[in-house]
Amino acid sequence: MATPNAGTSPDTRNRRKIEYATPLARSAMAYVLAGGRGTRLMELTDRRAKPAVYFGGKSRIVDFALSNALNSGIRRIAVATQYKAHSLIRHLQRGWNFLQPVRNESFDILPASQRLGGNEWYAGTADAVYQNIDIIDGYAPEYLVILAGDHVYKMDYERMLVQHVNSGADVTVACLEVPAAEAQGFGVMHVDTEGRILSFVEKPKVPPEIPGRPGWALASMGIYVFRRDLLNDQLRRDAADPASTRDFGRDVIPWLVANGKAVAHRFADSCVRSRAEAEPYWRDVGTVDAYWEANIDLTDVVPELDLFDRDWPIWTYAEITPPAKFVHDVEGRRGTGVSSLVSGGCIVSGASLRRTLLFTGVHVHSYAKVSNAVILPYVEIGRHARLANVVIDAGVRIPAGLVVGEDPVVDARRFRRTERGVCLVTQPMIDRLAA
Repeated sequence: MATPNAGTSPDTRNRRKIEYATPLARSAMAYVLAGGRGTRLMELTDRRAKPAVYFGGKSRIVDFALSNALNSGIRRIAVATQYKAHSLIRHLQRGWNFLQPVRNESFDILPASQRLGGNEWYAGTADAVYQNIDIIDGYAPEYLVILAGDHVYKMDYERMLVQHVNSGADVTVACLEVPAAEAQGFGVMHVDTEGRILSFVEKPKVPPEIPGRPGWALASMGIYVFRRDLLNDQLRRDAADPASTRDFGRDVIPWLVANGKAVAHRFADSCVRSRAEAEPYWRDVGTVDAYWEANIDLTDVVPELDLFDRDWPIWTYAEITPPAKFVHDVEGRRGTGVSSLVSGGCIVSGASLRRTLLFTGVHVHSYAKVSNAVILPYVEIGRHARLANVVIDAGVRIPAGLVVGEDPVVDARRFRRTERGVCLVTQPMIDRLAA
């Protein structure tokens, strides 16, 4: 660290010490809660947990929280899994095995496994940490960053850690500014002008508004920062309370609001944006409509979420595939793609794509027309098929000539059709057509 000039004031010297101090992320562990069922995603989560659902052409939803941690400088990461975890665990083992103990790094996958006796499942989000408290203590991080593994966003957790330390908080809670009318599905906090949380309520009918900003509320992102020793005390206290539901949002955070110091951290203060991103981006892709929309938005000329940002990459399992290929160049049978994202291993053979996202290994045969579509890995679309406003699950074989997205009545009878007219198509649904 450079020595300040002799005439530098004490305040300036302190600012320089903070500026050049060792990043707090080096003393932190990221603990990702990735056990959610994701039932609102319907058949997309029949075989996989919500964090393992594909997103953006080659990633899984959980990759965003994990990439944020890695890009923030955190090198100790743990992921708690629970429901239908095989797909998620396989992805984590393949894509996140590059962290090495010899570099003082760690990556742990922590399924619910009756480690403390009793019920085999994690009883709640707080219990998912408490059951593995000895593993966390073995690494002895100074801070714990608790993360939800089922949201899409880019965030620098180092900035949140700095606020946590500077404020002297017992817990710091990341929050979004959302319209009060849309806040009823969140944990909502009431704060004073300094950002101290005065109350924390899960899914209130009348959400408290932000001081000085009527019509808006602060919604919890499910991201918390604690000192490890304080968190350990709170988890043991909560585990001994027979009335607790063992949940951070319902139990631990409200207790600290009432009996300690809880501070809000606004997402806008640590959201990572490239030059192409005008506004902070955060999405809960927890419904089929929200999932379809967030993926389709990526096909915009300037999407709200920049996946091309090389300064903040989204790490994932990099499957080895050949380049995408567009073939045939005759009238009526020309491989084309407009406003579309096409991943490696795809073949568009005499078919047309418009505002479509193809994941790895999709094969679209001649004369097919696909628009406003999210096509998951290794789907095969037969000749003359017409697909619009659809999500096609991984591995589905679309028969030749199938039409989806043109007749709402027929679509609703055959497939899962949402209120917004998006059809989710799975292989069992296709198999029933031939029965």
